[in-house]
Amino acid sequence: MPRSAFVWRLVSTPRRAVQFLLRRGGPGTVEHRGAALSEAARERLLSHGLEASELDALDLREAGLRYPEGWRERGNRIYLADGVALVPEFVAANSELSQLSGVLVVLGSPIDGLAVLGIHGDGALVFIGPECWLPSTQVHCGADSAVVLRRLVTCTFAGHVDARNGGAIFADIDQLWSERVYIATDDMHTLIDVKSGARLNPFGGRISIGPHVWLGRESVITGGARLGANSVIGMRSLVRAGTYPEGAVLVGTPARVGRTGVTWSRDDLPGDAQ
Repeated sequence: MPRSAFVWRLVSTPRRAVQFLLRRGGPGTVEHRGAALSEAARERLLSHGLEASELDALDLREAGLRYPEGWRERGNRIYLADGVALVPEFVAANSELSQLSGVLVVLGSPIDGLAVLGIHGDGALVFIGPECWLPSTQVHCGADSAVVLRRLVTCTFAGHVDARNGGAIFADIDQLWSERVYIATDDMHTLIDVKSGARLNPFGGRISIGPHVWLGRESVITGGARLGANSVIGMRSLVRAGTYPEGAVLVGTPARVGRTGVTWSRDDLPGDAQ
């Protein structure tokens, strides 16, 4: 299905209404009390890089929402970890989402800070793990695509995460993303070589961000990029398709390895600058 009314509703709805749809807890919200994570859902999550032990630790249960007629029968499921809540109308209030099939959404963290959670097609998979905080961030997932934010993903403000055309984004444990980072498997349009007619930009690309990665302000990660553990991406750098080493500082447009053998800390520690 085309990208559609679900996001339009959220973006064009007054801010208070958006917060109502996405907030945690409070009057009118429900926490999980349904069935445990199904074997089919578990297998899908494992196939996208998650481990059985971390799924078990979340005690995931199906969200007790007001589902449209036939929605669950079409293979759609939403699972919540303990302490995570959604408004009962989360699905029913969004006409496009209510028509989809094979959607799997798993929330291990509250999403009250999220600006948009956009589900744009059949077979979409979104996993937001525990200890994630994504204020004013947009998360979009298209048909047969996947977004997996494993655990402890912090975006300081207004990030944009977008998987489409069968692509996938996997962010491993312990991410620090500065404001307005842009992570997308595709460019949304086609860049064509005039002579051959071949597509030049990624289509359904895959992005892998290793553990403990720091993305600088307004940095861009494109389809086909594989960032190693402990990487640091400079402010406004553009990381194109390729495999980058662990402990590397990437800077520039397009980004290149400026230094290797580094790591970083969330704490602002004293020390000698070099």
